[in-house]
Amino acid sequence: MRKLESHRQRDKLGLFVCEGEDLVEAALDAGLEPVEALVDAARPALADRLPAAELVAPELLTGASSLGHAPRVLAVFRRADLVQPATLPPVGLALWRVGDPGNVGTLLRAAEAFGPAFVALSEGCADPFGPKALRASTGSVFRVPLVEFEAAPGRRIALVPHDGSLLGEVELPEPVTFVLGAEREGIPGDMLAACDERATIPLAGAESLNVAMAGTIALYELARRKLG
Repeated sequence: MRKLESHRQRDKLGLFVCEGEDLVEAALDAGLEPVEALVDAARPALADRLPAAELVAPELLTGASSLGHAPRVLAVFRRADLVQPATLPPVGLALWRVGDPGNVGTLLRAAEAFGPAFVALSEGCADPFGPKALRASTGSVFRVPLVEFEAAPGRRIALVPHDGSLLGEVELPEPVTFVLGAEREGIPGDMLAACDERATIPLAGAESLNVAMAGTIALYELARRKLG
């Protein structure tokens, strides 16, 4: 389980770890079957849903976890067991080299909250099944479709900090994909040129928004229009 904190090991083995009862329950609700599971013998959690789990001392859970405290349950799952829908929702986010796992997880959460929406990831993005991304997604990673960056369908709207059309004035016919870049590098020029339009979120003070905030606002704007 400690080895699976490494992105390289997760890719090599096709496995990831869920820490804590909320994430483990979300994985179980998504139909995933655990490869291994450890449950705190003193404070058992989800024992009825994990009949094959090993009951262990809390000190062992502390040693196996990436958290600063001992979770009540740890479980290992196979990434290949995730079921993708036959068709994607007509709305999504395409992330270009967004390397911060907290931002990736937060955008997955936003895609569920203001969706249904998919998330498309380029090479260089943080692994959505890493510990920090999993925690930030609060289980949305199991319910939001994940695809490769190039597979994002529809009209592409690049979210840029300056010199784009105001987001509130941009037409957003579906299918539509909001393209977001890494916070330092942004979206490269050739990719900007390939997008159908550039949109900017107007700000009263700060120089720019965190990428997770920008993606969340864009999804909210589209959801708001649908509600009339």
